Amino acid sequence: MSEAQASERRADAARLDVRPAVDADISAIVALSGRTYGRAGTYLPAMVRGQLARFPDGQFVAVLDGVVVGYCATFRIDEATAMAPHSWREITGGGYAARHDDLGDWLYGMEVCVDPLHRGLRIGRRLYDQRKKLCQTLGLKGIVFAGRMPLLSRRMRTLGSAQAYLDAVLAGTLRDPTLGFQMRNGFEPVRLLPDYLPSDADSLGYAVLLRWRNPKVSDHPVIRAAQKRGWPDAVRVATVQYQQRRIASFEEFATQVEYFVDIAADYRSDFVLFPELFTLQLLSIENQKLSPEASIRTLTRYTDDFRALLAQLAVRHNINIIGGSHPTLVADGDIHNICYVALRDGSVHEQEKIHITPNERRWWKIAGGDTAHAISTDCGPIGVMICYDSEFPELARHLVDQGAMILFVPYCTDVRQGHLRVRYSCLARATENQCYVVTSGNVGNLPGVNNFDIQYAQSGIFTPCDFPFAPDGIAADTTPNAEAVAFADLRLDDLVAARQSGTVLNLRDRRHDLYTLRWRDAKRTSSPLLQKTEDR
Repeated sequence: MSEAQASERRADAARLDVRPAVDADISAIVALSGRTYGRAGTYLPAMVRGQLARFPDGQFVAVLDGVVVGYCATFRIDEATAMAPHSWREITGGGYAARHDDLGDWLYGMEVCVDPLHRGLRIGRRLYDQRKKLCQTLGLKGIVFAGRMPLLSRRMRTLGSAQAYLDAVLAGTLRDPTLGFQMRNGFEPVRLLPDYLPSDADSLGYAVLLRWRNPKVSDHPVIRAAQKRGWPDAVRVATVQYQQRRIASFEEFATQVEYFVDIAADYRSDFVLFPELFTLQLLSIENQKLSPEASIRTLTRYTDDFRALLAQLAVRHNINIIGGSHPTLVADGDIHNICYVALRDGSVHEQEKIHITPNERRWWKIAGGDTAHAISTDCGPIGVMICYDSEFPELARHLVDQGAMILFVPYCTDVRQGHLRVRYSCLARATENQCYVVTSGNVGNLPGVNNFDIQYAQSGIFTPCDFPFAPDGIAADTTPNAEAVAFADLRLDDLVAARQSGTVLNLRDRRHDLYTLRWRDAKRTSSPLLQKTEDR
């Protein structure tokens, strides 16, 4: 058992409670401040009385076996005042919480103190969590407070300035126990505050203004943008596990596609996803044996009709269609595997497959693309990765860095091993990017089409593995190898909350001081398009 776990056990055994402070606690709070800060930092009873009188809901005590061992003091304040330069004495009204504003939209943390004899029980963490609960209960924009820089006095000679000290902490080259703790708990530095607390010799009077945004209110930039642009609270997605079968005409193919689009629309889906290369079904129209390369070149003749079909269906059924992928002849004579995304406003976007499998390269002579862009939709930015692309983490990260909240992965695999490579990769992409990932695969057989003999798929809708989402990271999936449609409602604000204050913060905790992601200009280099590089 770890020391922290043992401390938790001791705390539970001793009945550690966090509750609102009351007037009867004033003397105990004063005594606690004396044990914590010494005589010079002891609160006066009148100060605590003023804090309780102005904002009784915002003051908390931690009580261990009847003894006050922790105290947390807060007040409400307007954003302009909170974010402006200030000192502790100015912002707190001399410690009386005199700047409290009943209409203030931010919670200001003026004090957290813990009995030195009871460290290791996570009392401070419990008090911080109580603050967040209060902030969310009141519907405030977030929490602001000033954090100490206890190592500044010792590092000033080598670093030269408080700003250089803060920059080193943010870059990860310097560990500050106080600021590090705050940033791990979701607080972001806003600015330096000189002369915040002149008596703090270790920090040379400096402090860092820290901010935690309430992910449940519309002030968060992503949620605010969503509301401004009319994005829905929940995005309903449908994935089609498409069964290959012989057809006699393009019209028959169009009828099958519209059938699934209509189903998705009837269930009020915002998106419907089809599998990679599901248009290979069109080759059965030819009713002749063609070489693999000739098959693909023949299929490119259907590009204009297929593209027009998707655009027509998207508008007619008021749904955004991610049209799997289709081999397309491009200007330089190469054939690219392209996903056509038809939005319900009538626009059509393209996403090339970047990473080409050995079989595609050998048998079909398909070439890889060199661009990957997030696509703006009426439900927020999305990205598309075609099958093999999902097995390269750099591509997903590149799309998410551009704002993509949902990644769509049409795929085509012949055997279970290939399917599992895609599935496991997509689960990983959802975790590491704190985003949603939707997959769609082909099932069934298509005799007479070279290099498209058998299919295996289990399409799914994946989420990060955290508390707002499905416990196993699977919002929905289908029965393997059976034609089906799966649906799920995906909440963008849950992603925002997870990225801001989740159990882990995969996006925020990237080591930008060690590595970064660069998209290289394919015209200037023959090196791999995507790679992680050291940034030192």
